[in-house]
Amino acid sequence: MATIKDVAKLAGVSVGTVSRVIAKNATVKQRYREKVNAAIQHLEFKPNFAAQALRTKQIDIIGLVVPDVANPFFANLAKNVAIEATKRKISVILANTNDDPNLENMQLHALLNHLPRGIIVSAVAPAHQLNIDTDVPIVSLDRRFMEYPLVATDHYHGSELVADHLFDLGHRRIGYVAGPASADVAMLRKDGFIAQIQKLSKNGEPVELLVREGSFDYASGEKIGHELLSLPESERPTAIACASDQLAIGVLRAARDFGIEIPGKLSIVGFDDVDLASLVMPRLTTIRQPVELLAKKAVELLFANGEVEPVTRLKGELINRNSTAFISR
Repeated sequence: MATIKDVAKLAGVSVGTVSRVIAKNATVKQRYREKVNAAIQHLEFKPNFAAQALRTKQIDIIGLVVPDVANPFFANLAKNVAIEATKRKISVILANTNDDPNLENMQLHALLNHLPRGIIVSAVAPAHQLNIDTDVPIVSLDRRFMEYPLVATDHYHGSELVADHLFDLGHRRIGYVAGPASADVAMLRKDGFIAQIQKLSKNGEPVELLVREGSFDYASGEKIGHELLSLPESERPTAIACASDQLAIGVLRAARDFGIEIPGKLSIVGFDDVDLASLVMPRLTTIRQPVELLAKKAVELLFANGEVEPVTRLKGELINRNSTAFISR
């Protein structure tokens, strides 16, 4: 196996120059960078980042573990974590778990083998316990990971805002499409919405609530949308709140299949405010998560000195667009 000394010898440069090229140091002259890269390719050299970290005592990476990189929310979150890390001259290794606890375990241990400066985890499930023995700082982001500090939107409060919005628009037969029970964020959003609807029902006109559970994806929203909208018109909801924008966009598609006018005959609300929420027609009313601030706080916690708050919750914001309206009488 080729060593960094072999690369330096073949390229005709010092070991230090090779190290700077690997670290993408901009001070290395172009002609030396080309020689080093050519030597690396010829020798099929693989940098030993762990050994480099132990030698230099400088670990310039953090890990980010997300449950579904195809989910627009997590893609946006990853982008903003990378932006914050770059400000500190830190690189990010992204790992996707596909909502699989076994894959989450494998990805975490693989990241720890790189001796990162820290790891940010959006967990598969909060109750899932892994055998992790490390001094590397770990922060939970959006979804709780074991007992590590959590940075998240106040999901409960966000769902209260959705309940208030639909109630104020006069809706009294409302569907709620929850995320999977295994996800703590799904349960917080569901509990916040139901509790607020029950509170409003006591103080005003009673609300009939139809609750269904799905996954955080378009297909699940479309399937449940078809189920709810196939009810007789006197029984089907006049508004549907969803635990994610993906679910809400799936419900939008189902409504189109039934020829139901939105928002004239049906109001729909999402949660997250992914980019697509402002592009679909009609544009989606939703709860905007403060993604940039979430990423900033999570990265700050990794580099914090001393004790940190166990939970940091940030307020979301209701973004009122064109998918909701006063009930049609």
